[in-house]
Amino acid sequence: MKKWGKRIGYGIGDLGCNLVFSTMASYLMVFYTDVFGITAAAAGTMMLVTKFIDAFTDTGMGLIVDRTNTRWGQGRPYFLVGAVPFAIFTFLTFYIPNFGSSGKLVWAYVTYCLLCTAYTVVNIPLNTIVPRLTSDIHERDVLVSTRMVCAMAGTAVVMSITEPLVRFFGGGNEARGYLITMTVYGIAAMCIFFVTFASTEEVVPPTVNQKHSSLKEDFHGLTGQAWILFLLNLFYFSLYVVRNTTVIYYFKYNLDRMEWLSLVGLLGILSGLPMLLLLPILEKKYSKRSLMFFSIILYIAGDLLIYIGRNQTVCLLAGLVITGLGIYGIFGIMFAMQPDVIDYSEYKKNASVAGLIAAFQGFFVKGGMGFTSFIIGAFLKNGGYVANAVQTEKALSYIEICFIWIPVVLCIVIAALTYFYKLDGLRGEMTRELEARRVNQEDGI
Repeated sequence: MKKWGKRIGYGIGDLGCNLVFSTMASYLMVFYTDVFGITAAAAGTMMLVTKFIDAFTDTGMGLIVDRTNTRWGQGRPYFLVGAVPFAIFTFLTFYIPNFGSSGKLVWAYVTYCLLCTAYTVVNIPLNTIVPRLTSDIHERDVLVSTRMVCAMAGTAVVMSITEPLVRFFGGGNEARGYLITMTVYGIAAMCIFFVTFASTEEVVPPTVNQKHSSLKEDFHGLTGQAWILFLLNLFYFSLYVVRNTTVIYYFKYNLDRMEWLSLVGLLGILSGLPMLLLLPILEKKYSKRSLMFFSIILYIAGDLLIYIGRNQTVCLLAGLVITGLGIYGIFGIMFAMQPDVIDYSEYKKNASVAGLIAAFQGFFVKGGMGFTSFIIGAFLKNGGYVANAVQTEKALSYIEICFIWIPVVLCIVIAALTYFYKLDGLRGEMTRELEARRVNQEDGI
């Protein structure tokens, strides 16, 4: 039970993150255009521009984590530090001030930046501590899968109950409904981060101390495999945002089935549960590279089934289930690669740069989300999209491109990057070498 307490305590940290992260990915664009009152182009541009600020906050946070040395570990203290600001900035992001159009846009920029920064403070440590929680490879896979299941649960909550909660709390006032709903999510996330702090313990020390290294030396600790991981994050989260944002537009306008959104959320997300539960078992038998290719094929097949059978309920539902299996397969495998990439920097470059790796992951994640939101906003604008109106044929075709065809292209890019991932064959050798270094470290004390 103690082992499962650690697994669940670690995993639910991502549930807390996703209560807000998934809302930003799925509803923030719609909130800004249809409730807050700014244009799709302005909202998309804002989400892109703010990512340049994230470049500094993410990198800074990664460097801070690598140089943190407390009795609680490197990453754990920041679950406490970031919890309360995360809740406060969630509230402020969904608060609509009476400032006029220009003032509201400035408010959106500032509050969105602050929320992204608070997210960075808690999420980067969540990404770094798996190699510090255990050196057992299978246990790491279980921890990652538990985290992915919890992340999926957070996304499922957002996709299935956000709309009903907005209606319930708003009573016809969407602005009030969003504000109360997101305040509830922010407070829940804050409490979850406290639980994650209390449930985890960093017991595996790094084989090298980065405390006195320079930024230049830290950058030299990044390997080619790390850059592959960063790009996988960029294109996966681009895929994630495209799917979760445009599914709302596609079902609302192209299919005229707005009442399906809760069901769509449950099917598209919970269908990934079997994949995440099976991944630790499958990773014992198959390489992460092979499993990634399989997941990509699944997603493309499901996507095409939705397109071909868009007028048939069975095909739509089956396509959502298959794409759910595929996207969560990609998700789980990508995060299972991360501890291997962190270890590879220690093994190959004798550098402990887990924080920097997580920082670049965070930057590429947010960059993917921001750039994709910008592309979606530009597509909708060029297609002639008008909020809460009957759309033209051109607008409907542009929505279809976003929901069906851009994800296919992104999957092909992810497959091409995965081809160059090579750590499956080195995993055993890396573990033996790093354990030997730790033993020598202890003997030298």
